[in-house]
Formats: sequence, structure tokens, C-alpha cells
Amino acid sequence: MGLLSTRRVFVIILGLGLLVMAARAVHDPDVWWHLRSGQEIVASHHVPRRDIFSYTRYGQAWIAHEWLSEVIFFLIFRAASWAGLMVVFAGVIAGTFLLLYRQCAGRPYIAGLMVALGAMATVPSWGVRPQMFSMLLAAVFLWLLDKARRHDPAQLRFLWWMPLLMLLWVNLHGGFLLGPALMAITLAGWALEAWLGVAKWPEARARVLRLGGALAACVAVIPLNPNGLELYRYPFQTLQARTIVNYIVEWASPNFHSTDFKPFLGLLLLTWLVVAVSRKRLSPTQILLLLATAYGGLSAARHIPIFVLVAVPILAEGLEELAARRHWFSPEEASLPPAKLAINFVLVLAVCALTVLRFRQVIQSQAAGEAENFPVAATEFLIREHPPAPIFNYYDWGGYFIARLYPRYRVFIDGRTDLYGTLMDTFSDTARGEGNWQEGLQKYHVQTVVVPPASGLAGLLRINPAWKKEFEDKQAVVFVKAAVGR
Repeated sequence: MGLLSTRRVFVIILGLGLLVMAARAVHDPDVWWHLRSGQEIVASHHVPRRDIFSYTRYGQAWIAHEWLSEVIFFLIFRAASWAGLMVVFAGVIAGTFLLLYRQCAGRPYIAGLMVALGAMATVPSWGVRPQMFSMLLAAVFLWLLDKARRHDPAQLRFLWWMPLLMLLWVNLHGGFLLGPALMAITLAGWALEAWLGVAKWPEARARVLRLGGALAACVAVIPLNPNGLELYRYPFQTLQARTIVNYIVEWASPNFHSTDFKPFLGLLLLTWLVVAVSRKRLSPTQILLLLATAYGGLSAARHIPIFVLVAVPILAEGLEELAARRHWFSPEEASLPPAKLAINFVLVLAVCALTVLRFRQVIQSQAAGEAENFPVAATEFLIREHPPAPIFNYYDWGGYFIARLYPRYRVFIDGRTDLYGTLMDTFSDTARGEGNWQEGLQKYHVQTVVVPPASGLAGLLRINPAWKKEFEDKQAVVFVKAAVGR
């Protein structure tokens, strides 16, 4: 088939379409403190072990488990600003789903459509975030496990790439535990297949022993990071932290009343429907992976991408069996007439142009998005007028203040929820003006407050003679203790 065959054009459009979907302005509140942390690490050649950015937790133990991601963030930003971050992370996201496409039967049409549905299901998790590295590496692990699942013994050698990838993963993001978890589930599935007689014991034994060795090696390299043995327990502490579940939306179960989670619901229902009606039966390993990741996705929205990475190949395989049985697709012509080739060529050019225009649009919108989502003018006021510290800041703005105001000001709180623990409760009561809302301000001797104008705390301070409003726009209002003044 020619370069511009319909099948190849479909794949090109799929890849460019994923890039277009992934191209988005940077509005994640955490990206700011990631950038500042990366800058500090590059400047000092040292990964911090204790908090340096807040005054409420200053000097306390802080596990900077994303330190390598933060260095990458800062180096990309220093070299190519926001445009570089947008392009690189759009490439990481698109690359993840193209790798997923490679694992699917029914290429290109069925696989392409299912990959697109899976991509839409994961959109709420996308962004310039260290989590994207976990999504990519989880896809790589599943790809390696799929290659090893084949009965060709030569494919087992790919399992030894996993410890090397694990060494990288454990320094990029706290989601590294997904790698050993996927391996352990697969190992249990392979052992179950041998016990049930689905696989012949000599072949199954070689696979089980090789995967068990790779799993042990992956677990052994976890301490090879600046935090050492602490990372053995850190993921479990995070999963059990009450404040993370209570206050971070993506750690809660997906809300299916929200449009964002409709594609995930559709993918979930379609997967089980196809599994039920297809003559292609799942292996015990596939069943275990599907059940485990479905539970994870239903428990916390941030785990939806892992379910997608497992479910899409299973769904594509089932649909391919149905398509073959029903003769849904006819063979493609061996050679296309010139008119169709011309149409395909124009179509590819059009999608390339759309991709370039999309990236140009999101890059140009970055400044406006920053002004819409963060207190840009209020920050300029703080830099210019120097109201007294400590400041009480809104949670979503903590990272922004770290990037722009540190070290002149340290923050009350920011996106490092694992560091702050129960202080999240104090912040919530104070910001909403509920309960004993003055306790946090008094305990930490707060002199300046920067919060949204519509917040409960802003309403209370407007009528409190002990506080004086010094600045206000539609994004933020700044109050200073009247007895202190500017």
C-alpha cells in the first residue's frame, strides 16, 4: 500500500488528533511550585528533604518524590517557556495513546476509534503534570507485559527493561507503585492460568519465574532515590490520607453527572458489554487486570487512565472478533485512484495545519488564562507594596505565590497536600469563614490575607475593623491588619 493509503492516512490523523486534543494552556495550580522546586534543585544541586516554601510547615520533613519531573519542568521552561512545556507534554500524552494503539487488534479503524474514546475518558487528568509520566510509563509496562504474554520465549527478555524503567519512574512521580502492582497482578494471572491448565506448565513456569525476578528487581531499585527507603511507605501513606480524599477532587470517585466523566462511563459499559457478547474469551490475567483497574477508576478519578490502558486493547480485540464475524469491513483497494490519493493528501495537510493552529492558539492564550485563573494583579501589588508577612493565601494560589514571591514571602498552604495534613481542615474553615475561622489566623500570626472576593473569609474581614482592605479586583482581595498597616 502507498504512503497515502486510507489506512495510513487514518493513523496519521489519529496521531495528529491526539496532539490537538492534548494541546492546552497551562492552568494547573501545582505547575508553579513544581517550576520553583526545579529551579531550586538546579541552582543548589540538592534535592530538598525538608519544606522551604511555607511558614506553617517550614523545616518539616518533605518527600520531594517528583524531583526529577520538576527539574525537567524547569529546564524545558528555561529553554522554551510555556510553549515548550505545552509541546513536550502534548507529545507525552499523544505518545502514550499511540503506544496503546500499537497493542490493539483491529488496526487501524476499530483500534483507532477505541483509542480515541479512551483518550476522551482520560482528558480530565491531562495537563503539564508529573502524573503524565506515570501514565506513559504505565503504558510502557503494559506493552512489555503484553509482549511477554505471547508464547514466544524470546519476548521474555523485554521484562528486564522494567527495573531500568522503574529506576526512572521512582524519581519522576509517586505513582511508581503502579508498575509493581501491574506486574504482581499479571504474575498472579499467569500462575492462575498454569494452575487451571490454560497454559502449559513448562512455558508458564518460565514466564512466571522471569516476571517474578523482574518484579523483585523493580522493588529492589525503589530506594535508589534522594528519599531512600521512605518511598517504600510513601504511596501507602498517600492512599490512606483522609485529607487528600476529602479535599482533592481527583482522589474522589468520578461524578457521572459531570460531562467530564461521561466518556469513562461509556467506555466502562461498552467494555463489559463486548466482553459479554464476544466469542473471544478473556484470559484469567486479563480478567484480573480489568477488575483491579476498574475498581481503581471507580474509587478515584485519577486512576481512570490506568483502566483505559487495560480496557482499550481488550475492547478492541472483542470488537475485532465481532467485526470479522459480521463482515463489517471490506478489504481496502490495493491501489487508490489519483483522485482519492489527492483527497488523502489534502486531508493530511489540513490536519497538519489544524495542529499548528491549535498549538499557536493555546500558546497565545497562556497569559490570558493566567490572569483568569491566578491573582496576577494582586501578586504585583504584593511585590510593589510589600505588605507584612505572614500571608494567608487561597489554596489554589499557593503554588503561584511560591513561583513569584518566594523567598520574600512563604505561603500558608499550597498543593502539597501530603505535607500539610490536618492543616487542610484549618485552611478550609478559615477560607470559608466557618467554625472557629479565626483560629488559623491567630495561631500563625497572619498579617496579610489574599483570597477570592466572594469567599466567606473576605465577607467577614470586610466588616471587621481589625482588618483593612488594601487591594481588590475580580480575582483577589488583599486585607492587612489595621493595627499593622502597610
